[in-house]
Amino acid sequence: MLNRTFFDVFGKPLKSKSKNHLVNLSILFTLYFGKHFEKKMKLWRVVIVTGMIIFMLGIIFHLQGQAIVGPESSFMYANPQWISYGTQIAIVGIIITGISILIKFKKKL
Repeated sequence: MLNRTFFDVFGKPLKSKSKNHLVNLSILFTLYFGKHFEKKMKLWRVVIVTGMIIFMLGIIFHLQGQAIVGPESSFMYANPQWISYGTQIAIVGIIITGISILIKFKKKL
């Protein structure tokens, strides 16, 4: 059983009608750690790096689907589905990186 003070966030008790403990913990994580990370580190850098990694993985998957990169024993090698999957993953990485950069510049203004 979790202690009631564990759910106190910024001196205010967490009011959640959910009996699911995972929901309560996710609310706690969002409220407490979100504020903590904003104060302690630049979260936009982490998001930019994550977006760039996702972009690079998408490019690698795309090239594996075209049989340019990777071992021939891979299920992605020369698989036309992975050409489109890789492109979609790369686009998601670009979107994540772009949104993070926009948020960074918006906070500066």
